[in-house]
Amino acid sequence: MEAFRRAACGVLERRLAEPRRFMQVLLGPRQTGKTTIVRQVREALTGPSHYASADETGLQPRAWLEQQWEIARARARAGDAVLFLDEVHKIPGWAESVKALWDQDTGTGAQVKVVLLGSSPFLVQRGLGESLAGRFEVIRVAHWSLSEMRDAFGWDWERYVCFGGFPGPAALVDDPHRWGRYITESLVETTLSRDLLLMTRVDKPALLRRLFDLACSYSGSILSYQKMIGQLQDAGNTTTLAHYLDLLAGAGMVCGLEKFAGQRVRQRGSSPKLQVLNTAFVTARLPRTPAELRADPAAFGHLCESAVGAHLANAATETGLEVWYWRDRNREVDYVLRHRGQVAAVEVKTGRPRTCLPGMAAFEAAFGPTRKLLVGSGGIPIEEFLATPPGQWLEP
Repeated sequence: MEAFRRAACGVLERRLAEPRRFMQVLLGPRQTGKTTIVRQVREALTGPSHYASADETGLQPRAWLEQQWEIARARARAGDAVLFLDEVHKIPGWAESVKALWDQDTGTGAQVKVVLLGSSPFLVQRGLGESLAGRFEVIRVAHWSLSEMRDAFGWDWERYVCFGGFPGPAALVDDPHRWGRYITESLVETTLSRDLLLMTRVDKPALLRRLFDLACSYSGSILSYQKMIGQLQDAGNTTTLAHYLDLLAGAGMVCGLEKFAGQRVRQRGSSPKLQVLNTAFVTARLPRTPAELRADPAAFGHLCESAVGAHLANAATETGLEVWYWRDRNREVDYVLRHRGQVAAVEVKTGRPRTCLPGMAAFEAAFGPTRKLLVGSGGIPIEEFLATPPGQWLEP
């Protein structure tokens, strides 16, 4: 795992080589390599640095944060020093403290460069956009891609589709049930119980959990909020569900893609297309070997479509690529991509029965896309598509 996440490492190294201007913020889901990135960057630094994690002994007081900062200041007396603060959002009032310390250094000329690490919904909602406005840049870290899992662990595309992009439990995949328990207990439960429920106000935690399960079951499906309420058998309203879906997306678990409407204003109230951001969340619920999944065309087709959608949605997190779906009556385009003014329509064909007719011709007539891509049977092999950065399909 040591040699990977090169892109994020390169971005952070370049920014730290610049004069002190902004704090750097690494945002991403659990176990996607944020701490590994920091370790690799620290090894490449020629000057002093200090790393501290607020996760080591539970919630830390503000005094702890000030103590870590003073260590970095002491090391900066001979020149630039870098302070890495992991899980900083777990410190009560962290944003105000960081702002005060950063502004003190700006006034005195202390050359402490700061890197914050954390899970995106908490950092964004608890300080970055308010107390620290104008003082930071974000480096987004998404789930591991097929190329990274292949280079690190020798995985082929089928294993990646079945087990997703988590490097930590990669050694456990030969025992699918053990692997599934790890995903469920160490990742899903930790994110839901320790992160979302403790750090963010959630009035209906049971509804949040059921919504996550529903999104895993219906990944790749368009489902109205009213139908979700019926499936979840809860008295919650559409606003609550939309908010909880945003929380789950911020935590890197599942998201709801919106309907593409060209240049027209898109209505948030449109039915979202549920999408897992890592296929591990789907298969961990009923772990099976790749051979067993391949023997079930419907289940494997569902995973392939989910893997394509996750690949696109994660690229949107990292690169600014925009991803939607499109449907008009009973015709549908699986994914619509837009990047730098170019639009691509993507149809995924896995042999799984579909409830809607292909809508490529209707979409082309309505919007005139730059590219029309067929992924899967008769088109771009799924392996090739998953191994290619999505933005490349929109290049001239």
